[in-house]
Amino acid sequence: MKKQWKPLLLAAFFVLVACEPKQKEVGDMTEAELTEYAKGIHERVITLDTHDDINTSNFTAERNYTQRLSTQVNLPKMEEGGLDVAWFIVYTGQGELTEEGYAKAYENADDKFNAIHRLTEEIAPDRIGLALTSDDVRSIVASGRKVAMIGIENGYPIGTDISRVKEFYDRGARYMSLSHNGHSQLSDSNTGERDSVWLHNGLSDLGREVIAEMNKWGIMIDISHPSKAANMEMMKLSKAPVIASHSSARALNDVSRNLDDEQLMMLKENGGVVQTVAFRSYLNTDKNSANRQKSNEVNARIAERENFEIKPGGMFRAMTGGAQSDYLEAYRAFQEKHSAEITEAINAEAPPVDVVDFVDHIDYLVNKIGLEHVGISSDFDGGGGVEGWSDASETFNVTLELVRRGYTEEQIGMLWSGNLLRVLDEVQAVAKQIQGK
Repeated sequence: MKKQWKPLLLAAFFVLVACEPKQKEVGDMTEAELTEYAKGIHERVITLDTHDDINTSNFTAERNYTQRLSTQVNLPKMEEGGLDVAWFIVYTGQGELTEEGYAKAYENADDKFNAIHRLTEEIAPDRIGLALTSDDVRSIVASGRKVAMIGIENGYPIGTDISRVKEFYDRGARYMSLSHNGHSQLSDSNTGERDSVWLHNGLSDLGREVIAEMNKWGIMIDISHPSKAANMEMMKLSKAPVIASHSSARALNDVSRNLDDEQLMMLKENGGVVQTVAFRSYLNTDKNSANRQKSNEVNARIAERENFEIKPGGMFRAMTGGAQSDYLEAYRAFQEKHSAEITEAINAEAPPVDVVDFVDHIDYLVNKIGLEHVGISSDFDGGGGVEGWSDASETFNVTLELVRRGYTEEQIGMLWSGNLLRVLDEVQAVAKQIQGK
């Protein structure tokens, strides 16, 4: 009897499969269907941004990321835009290579480490948790909370004390660059291209020791700001994959902060990942310059009409204490009030760099080195952001554009977090091997 039923069951199965509605191709979807489809993907994948700068004045009991501040990243905006993971950055500007300089740099780094721990342990542990591993990321997301991770931008605070690499690891740092804008005691910076003046012609001896120490403890090496010579040397020396936490493709826009094809191919061979950055001037300098010029003209005209003083860059940087934050609040309020007028006047002649320009760089990198070596970053609150992804609340628009380009859900998940977390896992596995020896 069982043998007689088998053909009938198989026939019924194939009839059901044939009648089952098929998923429409992206190109056949209406705009509403496409958006709904992209929303489903956005909700299911883990979205991770590897570079979000912080100001510790926003990590106090009175003023913090539980509030919808004017910062590009905070918890309300992460929740609104579906950004799951934010790497908060312990950034230190480059100063003098002296004991006094190192002491000030360490004090700055210490303040930022403390601020991040304060947010995740005292201010809002019910809404955001600190992750140290990829498993931590997944478990915190599964709990319904947002995720904080820690990256160090500029190894300058290490000074000459190599034991600080382990200290920073213990405090939660999971990536670090050896320089920023300006040569550090560890590495030359990309900024040497401006005047062809170099300090180390790549890495210093101490920098090479730090690379080995980072491999030993499981801190990802970040090649976004150092010079090309330093980056090539780091990739040769490292026993684990590296990352570029916030860089784009130099072939599409020739600025020293982007990676050229030679570095990209070496990064592919290394097994690393480049986190494409949504920074206007790195994506399309000419388009951004035209837009900024028109923006300045329009803003100046409206500010004069409204008796609002716009501070030029030098005057803004000279502000001390909370004056910068107060001015930024006032400036953003001014822009929000007149946003429709400003946008219409600017876009008519010089549209801004947008999500399309951003994903053009993702496409280039994917085609050049393979999808498994490409990720996503914003550089929010450090100058980053493009039209359509101007803060964390607009994170969905990146997923939507990726869907428009034909990326599958699996591929989008890899771009948003899978590739970066894979590198983190490999770096930590290498560290265990080294420690075991």
